[in-house]
Amino acid sequence: MAISYNKLFKLLIDKKMKKKELCELAGVSPSTISKMGRNEIVSMEVVAKICLKLNCTVDDILEIVPDDSGN
Repeated sequence: MAISYNKLFKLLIDKKMKKKELCELAGVSPSTISKMGRNEIVSMEVVAKICLKLNCTVDDILEIVPDDSGN
């Protein structure tokens, strides 16, 4: 199972917001946003901060991608 944050980055484009602006708004570090850009797992606290500041839900910023193994 993997996580994809593509929805978050599309939302930023739609809002004409830069990643740096998101860092400042949500109070998260640039390295955390970089981890999200590589689809690495970040804490639920970070996800919650972003959702609160962007006025959205978890489903709006990430999706869980099943493994190809079929399990």
